[in-house]
Amino acid sequence: MNDRKRCAHCRRMLAPSRKKNQHYCTQTVCQRARKALWQRQKMATDVDYQANQADAYEQWCQQNPDYWQQYRDRHPDYVKRNRQLQTQRNAKRQQIAKMDARKPFLPLNSGTYYILSSPLPKIAKKDLNAQKVHIIPAT
Repeated sequence: MNDRKRCAHCRRMLAPSRKKNQHYCTQTVCQRARKALWQRQKMATDVDYQANQADAYEQWCQQNPDYWQQYRDRHPDYVKRNRQLQTQRNAKRQQIAKMDARKPFLPLNSGTYYILSSPLPKIAKKDLNAQKVHIIPAT
């Protein structure tokens, strides 16, 4: 019986090796695929790794504050495609609200209120949370 295995990425036969658990060949693209899989699994299971990656990304963003704006300026086709795809994603959602969509309002009297928007917003972001408000008057 043939004991040789195939590369998990490119499916080519692996060269004989002393490594019992070798699943990827030595090609650069296959090694990148191996590393990417490892990183996805690590991010899904290791809270410390997630925190370290988030810290590293935040630090990179602080060191490169204009990167994304410059990227969009250099890649107008990317921007156009992203807008089209976002429009399609928005159309699939029933209700979407922006974090800053709420308008300032006058002080309310004591009582129970329901926050309603007419017409309902179309895009939802992170702070769409309050539906019922209890006002406690200062005395």
